[in-house]
Amino acid sequence: MSLKPPFTLATAQQKVKVAQALWNTRDPHRVVTAYTPNSIWRNRTSFFTGHPAIVQFLQSKWAKERNYLLRKELFAFQHNKMAVQFWYEYQDAMDEMKWKRCYGIEHWTYDNEGKMEKRMMSANDLLLGKKGDGEGRWFGGLSPDEVDNIVISEEHF
Repeated sequence: MSLKPPFTLATAQQKVKVAQALWNTRDPHRVVTAYTPNSIWRNRTSFFTGHPAIVQFLQSKWAKERNYLLRKELFAFQHNKMAVQFWYEYQDAMDEMKWKRCYGIEHWTYDNEGKMEKRMMSANDLLLGKKGDGEGRWFGGLSPDEVDNIVISEEHF
């Protein structure tokens, strides 16, 4: 099955799960291989372009976001574009290792070879537990291979 545009429902869902697995490696040099050399990114309030900037961003991200575990789900797709909702939990190394959950949405655009050429991300963080002790974590104790076993429904919002 080709993971190149135009996407079908099955290939779009598979592409999202491939991205989820890649990001859960927390290896910037592996993650960057999924993007075009001049990929354009917006991540919250940061704007940058290209592999070196992506690697630098991801290195800084995962230095701060320890014990990171991510879940992505397809929200919508058309031809070479996708909207993806995501959730991840992490301990914030810049905030006394408090547990947090990030809720967000990404818009992805792919080139004809299936490499992402544009990634636009918006997200918000939520402290887990009254003092960031992790109370209420969804992914606690799970491996990246198990994160899809958690049912995330409207009651989680």
